[in-house]
Amino acid sequence: MKPILYLDTETYNETPITHGVYAYAEKAEVMLLQYAFNDSPVYVVDLTAGDPVPQEVINLMLNPEVILFAQNSMFDRTVLARGNLFKNRPDIIEAISNPKRWRDSMVIAYAHSLKGSLGDLCSIFKLDEDQAKDKAGRNLINLFCKPRPKNSKIRRATYKTHPEEWEAFKLYAKQDIVSLREIIKKMPNWNMPDGSNELALWHLDQTINDRGVCIDVDLAKKAVECIEAEQQRLAVQTQDITEGEVQAATQRDAMLRHIAGAYGITFKDLTASTIERRLNDPDLPDALKELLAVRQQASTTSTSKYKALINRVSTDGRLRGTLQFMGAPRTGRWAGRGFQPQNLTRPTLEQWEIDLGIEAIKSGNADLITDNIMKLTSNTLRGCICAPEGYKLVVSDLSNIEGRVLAWLAGEEWKLKAFYDYDSGQGHDLYKLSYSKAFGVNPNYVTKEQRQIGKVQELALGYEGGVGAFITFSMAYGIDLDAMADIAIQNVDVRILEEAKSAYRWAVDNKRTYGLSDKAYIICDSFKRAWRKSHPAITEFWKGLDMGVRYVLNGHCATTTVKQLVIDKVGAWLRIKLPSGRYLCYPGARIDDKGKISYMGQNTYSRKWERINTYGGKIAENITQAVARDVMAHSMPCIDEMGFKIVLTVHDEIITEAPDLPDYSHDYLSHMLSTPPEWAQGLPLAAAGFESYRYKKD
Repeated sequence: MKPILYLDTETYNETPITHGVYAYAEKAEVMLLQYAFNDSPVYVVDLTAGDPVPQEVINLMLNPEVILFAQNSMFDRTVLARGNLFKNRPDIIEAISNPKRWRDSMVIAYAHSLKGSLGDLCSIFKLDEDQAKDKAGRNLINLFCKPRPKNSKIRRATYKTHPEEWEAFKLYAKQDIVSLREIIKKMPNWNMPDGSNELALWHLDQTINDRGVCIDVDLAKKAVECIEAEQQRLAVQTQDITEGEVQAATQRDAMLRHIAGAYGITFKDLTASTIERRLNDPDLPDALKELLAVRQQASTTSTSKYKALINRVSTDGRLRGTLQFMGAPRTGRWAGRGFQPQNLTRPTLEQWEIDLGIEAIKSGNADLITDNIMKLTSNTLRGCICAPEGYKLVVSDLSNIEGRVLAWLAGEEWKLKAFYDYDSGQGHDLYKLSYSKAFGVNPNYVTKEQRQIGKVQELALGYEGGVGAFITFSMAYGIDLDAMADIAIQNVDVRILEEAKSAYRWAVDNKRTYGLSDKAYIICDSFKRAWRKSHPAITEFWKGLDMGVRYVLNGHCATTTVKQLVIDKVGAWLRIKLPSGRYLCYPGARIDDKGKISYMGQNTYSRKWERINTYGGKIAENITQAVARDVMAHSMPCIDEMGFKIVLTVHDEIITEAPDLPDYSHDYLSHMLSTPPEWAQGLPLAAAGFESYRYKKD
């Protein structure tokens, strides 16, 4: 085993850490450097007292055989390489900048479906008090690592102003290394051991984060100016309409009170869907419609996204640190940090309108081409991501990857053939085919509206979803369920319709109709039943996973296989081995007294570590998304080595920066992205992309 140097830092900076690690690091002062070599004692170097970094530590940093281990290593690596500490030692900076030297307990935790913070890991693994992270240390960090409030007598707390607290701070810093080493001993590392593909992929991820993406800062700044001016105009308009009762349309509670008082109409909320629906109500007073339209404009703003770009961009105009490796629990997909490209809204303007809008914003003439500044700036946000001089963005996206992977995993042969046929130009669009297969309609005659229903079927029903899931996706795609029911009812099999009517009676008795009309509920339930009937292998796949997990958790067998997946239990951990060799991990998995499968995980909404229930369809979703991630991840090293320098990943899309030459084409990138790994033979893949000087939604 290679020798390990455990590292941690405590820093001070006037720049908030919310501006991102890379922007923060440019002006960061390292105050304390904590370290330990292998199992030796932990030492704290007080750099504020003039203590030098020991030569033994420098020697270890320079030794390429020594592993550098940290918690959230992106912070420590970036601060040490880009901060003030080693600015006169380029040899040290080069050595510690190399991501391949590093290991990270937070990333290992994420790779095994655990929470990432050191404090949370100490709680999860129930470390003894003398080994656990000092929870009181948060107050000390706030005291010494940030500027004091403006009304404080001193701007910065130091060892001179707070000597007792400073000594406690050094003890806290020391304890972090103690906790880190204990966590590493207790935490499994099935997915990221030395020499593994996942470790190499994380090192590439760190290179991508270091590389960053070029940002049109001028566009971002001009967009913020446009938005702020428009917000002021809309605020004045709101005051005029409400006679001063509401100062700004963004004041939700004041708006609701005014509407109730002035018009006698009660709104339960002012969400976009609610406003859209009310604006189409012919009985609504014109003055209220005008007020709602103002509210609609004021709410469709991307100010925070633009400001995140401006605040987080480095001095060289590049945005770094936007990707979190293994950020999505269990599946291992990348998550966003700070400015999150994964959460950009879909464009509502044509691309030529967006291009024109970008030029108008930059020249200060946006008001000459639109009367809806908020809508325009929301659409131009993607365009802030651009290519530097002499380069272009080459982008490719895997097509319907989840649908393809699910069919491949389950062995839904007709669907796999349909994907191959479609890719070769010999078959039908899969959303049309989904509707056709469910309702016995010739795919040549599937209408545009029916195709949209087929798309919702594919998105909502592939993971054992029912009426509730269908409603959720229908709302996202603007489908009127009653109108849909009128169109679809003539194509529903009589037997399926009777089963759906019976299900509706049960839903009424149990108050589970979701507020739908009888015909809408019955048709949604019919869609579910028809989809499952036309996908027998996928339906059996859900059942097989549920049964396999139960067999293992009940102790009926140590290991079982479901198709290409291997399920086992190690201690308190349920593991599912994917075709790539990576494990999906479910800590604390068990079956409760009511027969429900559950495990310990982070609640999506509360962020708390708690018990979460699951079932066959949900497990199938986890596996499918994880395999889809592994397919994309497999191609990334080759893509990067071929000169398509990856700058971002957005869901199943890879965004690269390449020389502005014909050899670097989106067709070549798509070919690499859609080449199946050896472990995924028989998986039909397709990808398509574009080349541009600005990022866009193709």
